[in-house]
Amino acid sequence: MRKLLLLVIMFLSLQANAQRYLFFLHNAFLELQGESGVHPEYGKAEYSAIKDKFSKAGFVVISELRKRNTDAHEYAEKVSIQIDSLLKKGVNAKDITVVGTSKGSYIAMCVSGLQKNKDLNFVFIACCSDELLVNDRLTFYGNVLSIFEESDMLGHSCDAQRKHAGDKVVRYKEVELHTGLKHGFLYKPMDEWMQPTIKWAKQDYK
Repeated sequence: MRKLLLLVIMFLSLQANAQRYLFFLHNAFLELQGESGVHPEYGKAEYSAIKDKFSKAGFVVISELRKRNTDAHEYAEKVSIQIDSLLKKGVNAKDITVVGTSKGSYIAMCVSGLQKNKDLNFVFIACCSDELLVNDRLTFYGNVLSIFEESDMLGHSCDAQRKHAGDKVVRYKEVELHTGLKHGFLYKPMDEWMQPTIKWAKQDYK
């Protein structure tokens, strides 16, 4: 009986470790308007559809609609504590990915700096800029995928931030999109940004 119990515990532990966890941190528009809000240029931010697509890809999705004017640094601390909890339960860091769009991306960057864990995966979408580098010298850690849209005036390449991080970034890749949708590309569950994100979170770093 004791051997059987040990086997069950080992099996459950392996099952837990086999899960891949994805934190999805949404953009600021959803803080202000919620899912029912309609942006005058970009339309609705399809938060639920994005979460569902990540879930169907096999991830345990951890996400919530943030309150209006959420403090990014305080929220990053909350996410960091949640990651600590998963790690203490035996989840491998490589099976945890933090994905952020726009303001959510900035929060994800703060999480990276708090965790200082080179095995975690991060996807920063539509947030990097020269202003960000000058005013808030965040240091990235881990495996970082940067995604930005060529026509977007708000989020650009993260190359400067990556150079600032040095060898703290183990793997780095950047994807430049050409949808012509400006900042609105991240409002939709588009394959153009979601598929590279899913591959990265599944440790397909090519």
